[in-house]
Amino acid sequence: MNNSAAWAALCGTTVREKLESLGIGTGRTFDILVLDETAGRYGIDVFLFFEKDLAHSHTIGEIMDMFRDVSEYERPYINIDAFLRFTRENDPSFAQTMREFPLMVEIVSSGEYQPGTGAKTVPFVTGLMPFLDELDAAGESPE
Repeated sequence: MNNSAAWAALCGTTVREKLESLGIGTGRTFDILVLDETAGRYGIDVFLFFEKDLAHSHTIGEIMDMFRDVSEYERPYINIDAFLRFTRENDPSFAQTMREFPLMVEIVSSGEYQPGTGAKTVPFVTGLMPFLDELDAAGESPE
């Protein structure tokens, strides 16, 4: 089954209802690897944010317009595919680390957007990456 057929087969009529059927809802946390796998299976674009205020205060369309001329790795957000590709290429231990210490992403919003002129709409999810101090605390062992 291709991802558009898989998406169509989900319970619900709205993007929110379909995502809820997958357990993806605003305010929930999701393991980044599971989120990536789910997104690929159902054709969902996932945008990861590094700035809480930006993730909560603008629509994905506004954000894409604001950062249209900024290179991908200099934006305060990144597509999950690019983030995972970059981390895997630059850290050979990434997969093992993610198994030991899952990276949990907070779901901020969801909806549909049009990725290009004339393109059909695509479901999306925005997620907030944990802050560095949260990652440090998760990796610390109790003394």
